[in-house]
Amino acid sequence: MTQTPQPSHPSGPSIDHFWAVVPAGGAGTRLWPLSRSSSPKFLHDLTGTGRTLIQATHDRLAPLVQDRILVVTGRAHRDAVLEQLDVPAEAVLAEPSARDSMAAIGLAAALLERRDPDAVMGSFAADHVIREPAVFHAAVATAVDAARAGWLVTIGIEPTYAATGFGYISAGDEVDGVPGTRVVREFVEKPDADVAATYVADGYRWNAGMFIVRPTVLLDLLAETDPGFAASLRAIAADPATLEDAWDSLPRIAVDHAVAEPAAAAGRVAVVAGRFGWDDVGDFASLRSLLPAPDGELVVLGDRDRVRAIDSSGLVVPAGDRVVAVVGLEDVVVVDTGDALLVTTRARAQDVKSIVAALKEDGHVGLT
Repeated sequence: MTQTPQPSHPSGPSIDHFWAVVPAGGAGTRLWPLSRSSSPKFLHDLTGTGRTLIQATHDRLAPLVQDRILVVTGRAHRDAVLEQLDVPAEAVLAEPSARDSMAAIGLAAALLERRDPDAVMGSFAADHVIREPAVFHAAVATAVDAARAGWLVTIGIEPTYAATGFGYISAGDEVDGVPGTRVVREFVEKPDADVAATYVADGYRWNAGMFIVRPTVLLDLLAETDPGFAASLRAIAADPATLEDAWDSLPRIAVDHAVAEPAAAAGRVAVVAGRFGWDDVGDFASLRSLLPAPDGELVVLGDRDRVRAIDSSGLVVPAGDRVVAVVGLEDVVVVDTGDALLVTTRARAQDVKSIVAALKEDGHVGLT
């Protein structure tokens, strides 16, 4: 289904010199066979709204930034991103190869550092679902205030349950002069169930990977731990023609490990509470919970005329040309793309990535 771009200049709470950076990568292996390396999840409408995840991300950010947006994606996906978004070609940066989030976000920071000396940038993933956009906008505005004061700022999601699939943020004292922000004590990795329950009880927040910062601050923080990496990013920004030759020599590391964690240890990271609905659509169980139907019903994402169900519940995605029939199954997940068929349960949704790994080992790379 073709997604229709919407205007890139909506009215709304625009923030002067605020730029959105949207890393658009990853294959979404837990959403296979719908999401694949050739057509990752951010290019799909997974919420039944008629807007893909990256379009919804753009829609949400545009009131804050107007046309100040940079999308960083793989070379193979650049044309698809441009087709879905109403942005100029120079707003979509194509990575020659995947180098993880520090290289992608750092390149955008280096370009913005040269383009707009007063810039504050916010990095927001292309494939997350956020409800209550006005609450999100207010949180971002508070984060921008802290970023202008020199902080690296993250938005920590208020947990709704003791999740084991997310990292957590421990918040400490309030930041002087910036109401609504607290100093980050530490970032912690994904916990087991008992530790997660303790974190939630102690007021920890989910780490959704949202960072708001002045570009120069981000690159200077990187330079403290890896001066060569920061220098390489700035050199590419100074001469974009060197991107192809220089890119593969950049370290493959996430921004959390490269900058956020050491900066937090030095007391230089602030957190704003994100009290809006958020989901990273990490697997089909998560996707089913986002779709508007109570548990105990069968939800169809796609052409309902291709599904016949009797006494069943869960999720069916009929993305192929066949009729899908489900009889007497509870909490089932069925995804039919024509060349691949997935049948599992919501409880085993996390294990789908193992199928992708096995297919790659068996040489079926075209299916992944």
